[in-house]
Amino acid sequence: MWRLAIIYGVFSASNLITPSVVAIVGPQISMFVSGLFYSMYIAVFIQPFPWSFYTASVFIGIAAAVLWTAQGNCLTINSDEHTIGRNSGIFWALLQSSLFFGNLYIYFAWQGKTQISENDRRTVFIALTVISLVGTVLFFLIRKPDPENLGEEESCDDQDMEAIESAQNNVTKAVDAFKKSLKLCVTKEMLLLSVTTAYTGLELTFFSGVYGTCIGAVNKFGTEEKSLIGLSGIFIGIGEILGGSLFGLLSKNNRFGRNPVVLLGALVHFVAFYLIFLNMPGDAPIAPVEGTNSSAYIRPSKEVAILCSFLLGLGDSCFNTQLLSILGFLYSEDSAPAFAVFKFVQSICAAVAFFYSNYLLLHWQLLVMVIFGFFGTISFFTVEWDAAAIVARGSDYRSI
Repeated sequence: MWRLAIIYGVFSASNLITPSVVAIVGPQISMFVSGLFYSMYIAVFIQPFPWSFYTASVFIGIAAAVLWTAQGNCLTINSDEHTIGRNSGIFWALLQSSLFFGNLYIYFAWQGKTQISENDRRTVFIALTVISLVGTVLFFLIRKPDPENLGEEESCDDQDMEAIESAQNNVTKAVDAFKKSLKLCVTKEMLLLSVTTAYTGLELTFFSGVYGTCIGAVNKFGTEEKSLIGLSGIFIGIGEILGGSLFGLLSKNNRFGRNPVVLLGALVHFVAFYLIFLNMPGDAPIAPVEGTNSSAYIRPSKEVAILCSFLLGLGDSCFNTQLLSILGFLYSEDSAPAFAVFKFVQSICAAVAFFYSNYLLLHWQLLVMVIFGFFGTISFFTVEWDAAAIVARGSDYRSI
């Protein structure tokens, strides 16, 4: 937990400078260099030492901030108002496929093992390092959009671009990007979306760290309690991939905009939280290594636990795909600062959640997420209605 708290703490702070980095070197180089740091972080686990472990955690926090900002910028400049919803869904499904395939491999490869050997661990992390390096190199294959298809931010003709480049040096670019980030922070739309973003940070911590810990701590699940953690990750991945693919494919024919998807995500999450409340003991997040024998309101059920994993993944994809879509639409001219603010709020809330998850009982953690989820949904609705009014004056909203 402390490792993740360090990563997300550094991640949130680094988002303040990432628009400047992307403005200077561009999204493609930013993603490539960040990918190299990701590969380095994974390689540390091949032969971990405390000093390398925590040092790599700091570097990966910085790299993650740059990568997410650059990815958001790249997604936006390669999309328009008709394709941003589809592209956001496809991006999210591909991103979360690692949850499914990674956990599926671990579940079957390590099934029945009570001790993980050095050879098993090294094999996994060597393979992951190679895959990460290959993926990093593939960033160079991302197409560069045609100038005539870019938004206002990217659509200057060659002469204008040359004039801008000659008039502005890298320092000026960095300062301008930083100023844009600060201005965006206090706009009405970004403040409202920050409530929704904060919720995604809290539930990210819950499904990626806390929920698996809860499952592994429930002794009443029997000898399968540890293997259920991997199975839980698989079903979270299935929910994420299904949601991203479904909403990406349906975005072209969605005449009601993004609000129904976010509402679905909120309802799915609230059902999952209620079932978790009934199924998991309250002391599961803070149980000792030996686990807990406490009872919940119903007898702990493996089937309900796995169903909740799927619902957590599906609900998360609802919120994140629509946040990516609306940010790309509203801030097509300032996409890098907008995505930096988005990840800043999300990561700082994730870091806070990782901290309090070590101390709060399960029902209090669920209550925090329900409150933020409710107000986050309302705030998203408000921004989406404003966006609908903007589009109604200029383009076909049904195709967003």
